[in-house]
Amino acid sequence: MTKLENPVLMATIGGAQGIRGEVRAKAYTADPTALGDYGHLHSMDGRRFEILEIREMKNVVVVRFRGINDRNAAEALNGLELYIERGNLPDDELEEDEFFYADLEGLEAVDDKGVSYGTITGVFDFGAGDLLELKGPGKRPVLIPFSEASVLEIDLEDGTILIDPLAAGLVDDPQEISKLASGKPKKKK
Repeated sequence: MTKLENPVLMATIGGAQGIRGEVRAKAYTADPTALGDYGHLHSMDGRRFEILEIREMKNVVVVRFRGINDRNAAEALNGLELYIERGNLPDDELEEDEFFYADLEGLEAVDDKGVSYGTITGVFDFGAGDLLELKGPGKRPVLIPFSEASVLEIDLEDGTILIDPLAAGLVDDPQEISKLASGKPKKKK
């Protein structure tokens, strides 16, 4: 049983496929059939899964795991989320302006005056574009568009993203930004 230190969700298992122990799975990778290229998959309860076969079928992949040999065992996996360790993702294949969503969680969202709007607690896509969830101390979570207009810069080393609060919908009036900035100490650049 392995406990992942920095888990990244890679797939969610759906229903059983056939009688040989295969399952349908929703893969969260650019190439769904590359799901097995990142090493063994893990569930949060500590189980480890090795992919023996994988094939694409419509909008899911059909997977056969080692040790899952019949329909009953496959049905028992329905709804299980599978993860890998963040270190297994290939950073060297990323373009300069590309990154993994898992790397965004925990970054602080600030504007050009150093005002903090919270920390990124999730990245979502409900079909109309990606959204970042920000949560500040004592505040309710808010969603902002993950677009070039709203997110101006991402600095993974500094642990921040630079946002335009007006474009992100966090303020309605540019004057509100000045009021926020006057009450907060400026961060060092």
